[in-house]
Amino acid sequence: MAANCHGPSVKTADVKGQSNAEASTTDGARIAKSPEAPMPSLDGIKVADPKTILARPEVPILCYHQIRDWKPTDSKSARDYIIPPASFNEQIKMLADSGYHTILPDQLYAYLNEGAKLPSKPVMLTFDDTDEDQYTVAKPTMDKYGYKGVFFVMTVSIGRPRYMTKEQIKDLSDKGHVIASHTWDHHNVKKYQGNDWVTQIEKPTKLLESITGKQIKYFAYPFGLWNHEAIPELKKRGMIAAFQLYSKRDEQDPLYTIRRIIVPAMKPAALSKSMHEAFKYN
Repeated sequence: MAANCHGPSVKTADVKGQSNAEASTTDGARIAKSPEAPMPSLDGIKVADPKTILARPEVPILCYHQIRDWKPTDSKSARDYIIPPASFNEQIKMLADSGYHTILPDQLYAYLNEGAKLPSKPVMLTFDDTDEDQYTVAKPTMDKYGYKGVFFVMTVSIGRPRYMTKEQIKDLSDKGHVIASHTWDHHNVKKYQGNDWVTQIEKPTKLLESITGKQIKYFAYPFGLWNHEAIPELKKRGMIAAFQLYSKRDEQDPLYTIRRIIVPAMKPAALSKSMHEAFKYN
């Protein structure tokens, strides 16, 4: 089984720190207000020129992997990709208490291309690698606040122990979350050759479409690593945007190099600070 995505995360120095600027929270779950902008239809949207897309303020996009308590066998580096449920709950509560609204890829796509209106304080929650705790732990937490997420599925893992089943993936899709592609077995796109595009993109896309009954049109690069050669291949296979991690966006194809940050177990105030530093979205 392939390892989790590895790439730059928010500052590890902030993981243990508690900032004095941490926002106060209310007792119990606060239900987020309904988004101010309706879900757009992508029919007829014209792709903007790269300069226009790059000029728009970036929306904070958070990337999660495993959501479980740490084990003594977890290495220090592995713990950057494992967030205990209590920490995850604190982070999501902070977002809701701070007035953030989750958005989905279609909203982001319409915003980047046509300047479509987004809810106030937008944020996107993304989950990589198909871990079952994303369904059993993350989903119930998000449900408290009316939040929706994007689940980048690695199809080789479907139905295996500790990973989501087809039924769980379909339930996420039916409940308004977005299912997207994360390849078959997490193979680095920089190394694709020959039939790899069929194995890693075409077949997984068809499988996910058969599970959800919906078009699969968004992609996340394994390890956050991309190259220019991958972009036309993704376009040919129906992907209209792709997500990396923290490197600079491509000046010719920014829709295929949308940035995210990996979120470790960190205090809510530290996460808020890192979001502002990484994306500078007001």
